[in-house]
This record gives sequence, C-alpha cells and structure tokens, in this order.
Amino acid sequence: MEAGFLFCADPLRTVRTDPVFAAEAALARSPDSAFALLDHDALLSGDTAGALAGVRRGSGPYWYRGWMMPPASYEELARGMEVRGCRLLTDPGSYRRAHELPGWYVEFADLTPRSVWQERPPAEPPGRAELAALAAPLGPGPGIVKDYVKSRKDRWDEACFIPELTDHERLIAVVDRFFALQEDSLAGGVVLRAYEPFTPGGEARVWWVDGVPVLTTPHPDTPGHLPDLESARGAATVLAAVAPAVRALGCRFLTTDLALRKDGVWRVVEVGDGQVSGAPAGADLTDLFTALAEAGATD
Repeated sequence: MEAGFLFCADPLRTVRTDPVFAAEAALARSPDSAFALLDHDALLSGDTAGALAGVRRGSGPYWYRGWMMPPASYEELARGMEVRGCRLLTDPGSYRRAHELPGWYVEFADLTPRSVWQERPPAEPPGRAELAALAAPLGPGPGIVKDYVKSRKDRWDEACFIPELTDHERLIAVVDRFFALQEDSLAGGVVLRAYEPFTPGGEARVWWVDGVPVLTTPHPDTPGHLPDLESARGAATVLAAVAPAVRALGCRFLTTDLALRKDGVWRVVEVGDGQVSGAPAGADLTDLFTALAEAGATD
C-alpha cells in the first residue's frame, strides 16, 4: 500500500492544511496515496480521537509532517493511528531518538561537540553543586546550555553562551535564565555542550531517508545562506562520514545540521526527526517528497 501523508491542519480552519505546510502538502498529494490532516492543538490537549477525526480508517501507513510535539504526545498520536487501523512510518522510539539529544548523541559523539545532560522538570534548574558536577566532564573552556531539543540562541549572552564552564557563578546565571525563559516548554532537561567556533554563513540541513541523504537545504534560521559543503572537503566525503552514524541510529527519516568549524572540519551541530524539522522558506522539497513516497511504497 502507498504511504500517506499526515499534515498539521490550520488551527483557525481545521479543514485545510496549516499555511506553513501548504506548499509541502501540494507536493505530497497524490491520487495513489492517502492524505489527512491532524488537529495539533487537539492532540496536545488530550483529544486524540478528535485530532485524528479526518484520518480515514484503514488508510494505511503515514509519514507525519508538521509541528514538533513532546515524545509522550507522539506516542498518543501513534496509538490513535493504530485505533483507526493505520500506523506511522516513524515509530515513537525512533521519534524520541532523533528528536532529543540524549537519544542520538552516542552514535554522533565523534562528530558533534562534547555534551552532558540531566533530566529536569520545567522551572527547576539544577542547584550549584549539581550544575558544577554536571559540567565537570567538559573541563575548562566555553560552553552553551540548551534543553534536549532547543537552545536560546536568540538570547545568546544571557541564556545560551557560557564564556567559561568552570566559572560557576556565570554558569548558574546563564542556566537559571535559560530555565526562566523556557518555562513550561522545557524539553526533557538541561544539556551543556562544549563550545566550538564555527565559520560565519549558517548551517546546512541534510535530509536523510532510510540512511540516504536525499536533499540539502539551508537552515531555516538563515534561509538565504547555504554553506558550501565542498569548501573543506568533497561533499561526498563529508556525508560519507556522517552516514554511518545516521544508519546506526536506525531512524528512517531525520535531519542533520552541519556547520564548518574554524579549523576546516565539518561538524554535526544538531540531529532532528525529519517529520518535525523545519524547512527554509522557498526551498524546493520535491526530491524529499519523492524519496519519502518511494520509501513508503516499499515499506
């Protein structure tokens, strides 16, 4: 059976696709596959049946494309699809592994900045002793703070960058501010990462389907800047270095954000579940949806 596509609905008019994903939905629509809309707000509020009311029963496997959600909500989504005789092509375990740093870090440890983390509830940052112990394995030098999914790059100096990890007063101040800004949206816990200086020009987002890089786009934060993967080494060599980690993670659809470190080495800055990874405005995603359709058809 051909794989279908499940997109987020417009929260103001749930019978149509969210405008953010309208162009992608046009690429995904096909007379040979199912297409359905998810009421994302209803799902997060606990009304899974209502959220999936537009999914035809027994309509087959689906790729999801839409807004991020906590892993627990994704599990509810997967269960709700099963109730309707359908399923998601990305299972809940794969979603969590790709979506949260602790899930993908081991496979990518040689390719990404050194990181440590601690599970924490929102609004409860670690105390001084906990935070100092957490940072200790990273040693001296600068670092950044984030949660399992996102950072506060928009508040770089006050809630992201730590000039010296052994300066515990500054470390506490930045982490506390990060928690205050995240409020209830904190994902999973706190992550500390060793800071690596990258060249200006943004990041390249590589889209992988079944272990194959099918598309490279700019990062959505800098849609007009696509780093040249060939500036340090051949693009095939760069992606060949990342591919074993992608395959080891075992997730069918994911993204890797690559940036060029100032010493000329390409590094993986982030990994994400492809279903909820943002695409830059104006990007041509035809190759991506062609690859997803082909992968779903052979599932």
